[in-house]
Amino acid sequence: MIIRSLITNDNPFNSTDEIRKWIKQRNEEVKVSVEQIPFSEMKKWHSNPDGSLHHDSGKFFSIVGIDVKTDYGNNNHWRQPIINQAEVGYLGILTKVIDGVLYCLMQAKIEPGNVNCVQISPTLQATKSNYSRVHSGKSPDYLEYFVNVKPENIILDQLQSEQGARFLRKRNRNIIIKVDEDVPLLPDFRWMTLGQIKELIHEDNMVNMDTRTVLSGLKISDYVTPLDGLNGMSELGRGLILSSSTNHNYTAIRGHLSWLTSLKSKYDLVVTPCAVNDMPGWKKTDTEIVREDGKYFKIIGVNVSISNREVSEWCQPLVQPMQQGICALIIKKIDGVYHFLMQAKLECGNFDVMELAPTVQCLTDKVSVIEAPDFYDYVVNARKDQILFDTLQSEEGGRFYHEQNRNLIVMADENFPLELPPRYTWMTLRQIYEFLRFNNYLNIQARSLISALNYK
Repeated sequence: MIIRSLITNDNPFNSTDEIRKWIKQRNEEVKVSVEQIPFSEMKKWHSNPDGSLHHDSGKFFSIVGIDVKTDYGNNNHWRQPIINQAEVGYLGILTKVIDGVLYCLMQAKIEPGNVNCVQISPTLQATKSNYSRVHSGKSPDYLEYFVNVKPENIILDQLQSEQGARFLRKRNRNIIIKVDEDVPLLPDFRWMTLGQIKELIHEDNMVNMDTRTVLSGLKISDYVTPLDGLNGMSELGRGLILSSSTNHNYTAIRGHLSWLTSLKSKYDLVVTPCAVNDMPGWKKTDTEIVREDGKYFKIIGVNVSISNREVSEWCQPLVQPMQQGICALIIKKIDGVYHFLMQAKLECGNFDVMELAPTVQCLTDKVSVIEAPDFYDYVVNARKDQILFDTLQSEEGGRFYHEQNRNLIVMADENFPLELPPRYTWMTLRQIYEFLRFNNYLNIQARSLISALNYK
């Protein structure tokens, strides 16, 4: 059922073109206003004497300062603002098998920071404060299906991390459930196949980050049966199935575990609270918390009005990027099996020092010949025939304002070296999914790229 969904783009409920038109229509119909305002005018928010920003309820999230000390990299000590959101939210997709094909109930959801307002989102996308109705608004649609789900109806259930450079040890529950009963179809929802979602991921800013992270956890090879086999898949798709199911690999999984454990033990990461008003290189004004050199990101306050949300108007801080980023995976066939070039990357908000990240993950306009990370030149100068995926993908619009990164998947040529710098390793897709089974191993940028792998 999952394999058929993956290679099925013909949807009797809505064609892919109809979904595109629906998203465009919702963009035109739903009234959206996002206005930057001074922090002092953010209703139900306040600044503490140390400069941090908090919701009056003590819930949702806050903007706090942290002091970071590490012996990793060239920058060993800095201070910065970060999003502190301790509660675990739901990122959930409800599915149903219809005529032997798995369909996902997806939402056209507007977030205040989205580049293009409406994006294809999970069935349920809600923080604990949202679904606990701290805002006194409506309960999120379809919440009861996830709260009351039986174990036998769970396809995927994981706690996964958020952006480690912007969130302090933040996690969400990524969950996919299946139901047998009829499900009422509400106006902002449509049934889609996995094949349709995969196709739409290949378009700029169409499928949001939360959908991508949830779908990344589906190990497709687990659902291949003799009945459906690999019919309908491309040569690349069949190669990816082999990579996700074979025991043949360049380095055994125990080698990867030892490598990652060694790196986590080698580097220290000490993160302690500090005052927002005492962060060298940063300043807080009436309207923003910003670096004096204009780099990286800043914090702004906004007043939001969205007509179809549980609460139609509210205020909040948002993180606004000052630079665009690039996230890229290099794939190479080694002894007939596709391997992925992964790096171990330290970020200040990580739970456990390091997570597995894409081959390249960096900000683009600070990259120079001296500063360029390993393999940056290779991915940005890849030939057209090497590029499997190249789109702009948005970060989560509920916390980030108009942030998008260039996402690339590049097929290495035969001359690409097998020997790697110490923080890098070759992994099969099966090994990546072994790490994905557990919390806080693959970062959200890597998961986003894994979700873009197209089998058709």
